[in-house]
Amino acid sequence: MKKIISVVGARPNFMKVAPLHRAFRPYKDKIQHLICHTGQHYDEKMSKIFFDDLELPRPDFYLGVGSGSHAQQTGKIMIEFEKVLLEEKPDLIIVVGDVNSTIACSLTASKLQIPTAHVEAGLRSFDRTMPEEINRILTDSISEYLFVTEKSGLTNLKNEGVPESKVYFTGNVMIDSLVHFLPKTNGTNVMSKFDAAPGNYVLVTLHRPSNVDHREQLSSLIDLLNSIGAMRRVIFPIHPRTSKNMEKFGLKNRLNSNVLLTEPIGYLDFLTLIKNAELILTDSGGIQEESTYLGIQCVTVRKTTERPVTVEIGTNHLVGDNYKNAEQVSKEILSGKKKAGKIPEKWDGKAAGRICEIIASSLL
Repeated sequence: MKKIISVVGARPNFMKVAPLHRAFRPYKDKIQHLICHTGQHYDEKMSKIFFDDLELPRPDFYLGVGSGSHAQQTGKIMIEFEKVLLEEKPDLIIVVGDVNSTIACSLTASKLQIPTAHVEAGLRSFDRTMPEEINRILTDSISEYLFVTEKSGLTNLKNEGVPESKVYFTGNVMIDSLVHFLPKTNGTNVMSKFDAAPGNYVLVTLHRPSNVDHREQLSSLIDLLNSIGAMRRVIFPIHPRTSKNMEKFGLKNRLNSNVLLTEPIGYLDFLTLIKNAELILTDSGGIQEESTYLGIQCVTVRKTTERPVTVEIGTNHLVGDNYKNAEQVSKEILSGKKKAGKIPEKWDGKAAGRICEIIASSLL
């Protein structure tokens, strides 16, 4: 019996590990698949509800590291995850995405000579001021299996000198979760809860430091939301970081009545809101992918994206951090100037199956 531990830490990780957990079930007589939750996201609305929505079992290990600086969080995860590895002696660990849990656990495993598989490898924004970019580069450099979601990842890893024998173009496990759970969105009541009409509201998610950590930038962002709110209802499930900074700078009361702030919401409810939105305004990575698959217009308020396929062939508009530009593009979309997109190669809901087949054929 081979033993594999998959690591989750923050919200986006859960959507990527859930399809892997399902895909390992046919191998249950030969492969034991365990889940370790580092506790990087520890709030119930940021974490527990995702386990419930995604039908994931209770994690086999919970490290409970909580918040802190990047160094504190990464260090705590490494200390606690090392204990798990020494006790369990797994044959492989699987890390996903680009959060602190990803690099912390892959580095810990590497030191103990336990091989790592990185799901969502090769993505690059080429902006090293983003902590996620550093996490991606370092994790790829020490992983034995690199599972790539889009062709830019193949190019990036080749340019970095990564041996082709380590690299597999398997598709996007985030889309696996979307495809699997999309039928269930018809049973949610989130649309009526927010009094939202399909195709007639703007969904917003903004949390990156470059957008929300400085008073002037955050103030300009509120002006942008108020401007869009004059045209459409705006639904804004607010990240704890963004909420905290709005309070800190005394800006929450500046939002107009058509901008609805909500607490973070579960996966199924959020997927329902994505599916029915007229436009999404975001600085998130995964939402760029989900909106492209669903054909929903997305305005990404960042200078760079590590998911260029969503701009090149999808429905994503990369507008930089100039909010006047974001406002103009958003208003053009709401006036009917929409971008036709198509679904990228291998975003078919079967990526996890490909990944598990490769791992199984290698380990067994």
